[in-house]
Amino acid sequence: MADETLQIYPPPAATQLPSSTPELTDSPPPQEPGSVSAPPLASLALDLQKQSLSPAHSETPLSVEEKLKEAVTVIEKDTPLEPPPPEPPLAEEHLTVAATATEKDSVATPVSQPLAAALAVPQESESPKTQSKQVIEPEKEKPIEKKKAPESFASFKEESNKVSDLSHLELKALEEFKHLVQEALSKGLFSGASPSEGANLPEEVSIWGVPLLKDDRSDVILLKFLRARDFKVKDSFAMLKSTIKWRRDFNVDELLKEDLGDDLEKVVFMHGQDKEGHPVCYNVYGEFQNKELYAKTFGDEEKRMKFLRWRIQFLERSIRKLDFSPGGINTIFQVSDLKNSPGPGKRELRIATKQALQILQDNYPEFVAKQVFINVPWWYLAFYTMISPFLTQRTKSKFVFAGPPRTAETLFKYISPEQVPTQYGGLSVDFCECNPEFTVDDPATEITIKPATKQTVEIIVNELCENEKCTLVWELRVVGWEVSYSAEYVPNAERGYTVIIQKTRKMLPTDEPVVSSSFNVTELGKILLTIDNPSAKKKKLLYRFKVLPYKD
Repeated sequence: MADETLQIYPPPAATQLPSSTPELTDSPPPQEPGSVSAPPLASLALDLQKQSLSPAHSETPLSVEEKLKEAVTVIEKDTPLEPPPPEPPLAEEHLTVAATATEKDSVATPVSQPLAAALAVPQESESPKTQSKQVIEPEKEKPIEKKKAPESFASFKEESNKVSDLSHLELKALEEFKHLVQEALSKGLFSGASPSEGANLPEEVSIWGVPLLKDDRSDVILLKFLRARDFKVKDSFAMLKSTIKWRRDFNVDELLKEDLGDDLEKVVFMHGQDKEGHPVCYNVYGEFQNKELYAKTFGDEEKRMKFLRWRIQFLERSIRKLDFSPGGINTIFQVSDLKNSPGPGKRELRIATKQALQILQDNYPEFVAKQVFINVPWWYLAFYTMISPFLTQRTKSKFVFAGPPRTAETLFKYISPEQVPTQYGGLSVDFCECNPEFTVDDPATEITIKPATKQTVEIIVNELCENEKCTLVWELRVVGWEVSYSAEYVPNAERGYTVIIQKTRKMLPTDEPVVSSSFNVTELGKILLTIDNPSAKKKKLLYRFKVLPYKD
């Protein structure tokens, strides 16, 4: 979906931290005979690596690229800061994890991997009464109530669209539905002609680019209507017939070709995919705080209709990129950002909401994989409480709510950090040359930094880089920052000099979201990335790195 993706909030370029020429300091003096220079796990990793690369264990010499991939070992450890916080006292903890670069997907928590109404709460029509729990995350934890995050965020699980996975009753309903559709196509009933006029006019009808009854993709389409009507065949057929008529009257196929401008590209946009491969659609309601944009979009009936046509056009283009084959991804992951969202008192907004909601629930069944509301204000939860009794259990099971402090944490449960835009706590930056070495395909590692704790990530360069030399490139961020960050290179040589890559710097929430840097390695040693978290709140650290050929 990248070729036609609409983006918003162009994030600031993640620039390399300003620093003067790297400073040299004496490395720590040699340790006593009884001490060790690296944690036992790191030493073990290096020993195993050497053994695996020795002639006895390897018949084929490694290429330069393979050597570079195996050129480092990663160690992560956290230690309490001194002095410890007065409350609550933290027990001393020490955690060490080691792995080679080719194995870093197993280190810590490696991370690599729409349909809501425009300005409305999405809801489907009648649906199976699935017994699943609604997921709501509180905006702020209240010590008195001691609310906890839900035990499971997988409250709704998509059903399979493979015929072999359907139950006997579902398969029977699908066959009956297909028989009614075939009969309607043969008589030309979908065209709106009378039975006598269309008796000899068999027609071909396509919906979302899929011709009905031509291949197994049609089964996926028909199953959406069946599930929206609880597998009641006659009701499902009536819904399909009504949808085809609406698409003809609304002239959807021609709408796709219209140029409706790009004024709203910051309001709704596609960006990345979730951990299950669903494309992610972001709806940013706060953009309508712009009075000029609000008036231009909702000022009168003509403007509201143009907005509705734009929203349907955007949705249709997004849907046509889905895979409707059985087993394919044919739903969209919705994220609705309610930060600075206009309240329910806006009359024009209520009118547009009602119009959009009616169209979406009647003509776009089962296109939401999950609906996550972020930066949720108190009034929205109150509003949701009022409308909740009118929503089906199936619809509510797809909802997740998160207040501002929980936004990034909630998104990361479903979307990998490298796929999440920087404005929502992730590492994904579009149209930016700030660090072209990384893309959404490069997995990031996610670490929780405990309160009053120092987290150190050691990237240890081994012998494989000695002759080839290499360049280490990395980027990291702490969601919300309010921590101190430093980076240095410590050589293995006893009389070597420690290179200060970045002096200890207090990072504020207003600083650049992502820090990027690199270092040319000319001798064995390790890079230390250190985060000091003096606050009483846990922090989320995201980082990733690459080993590249040496750059002069």
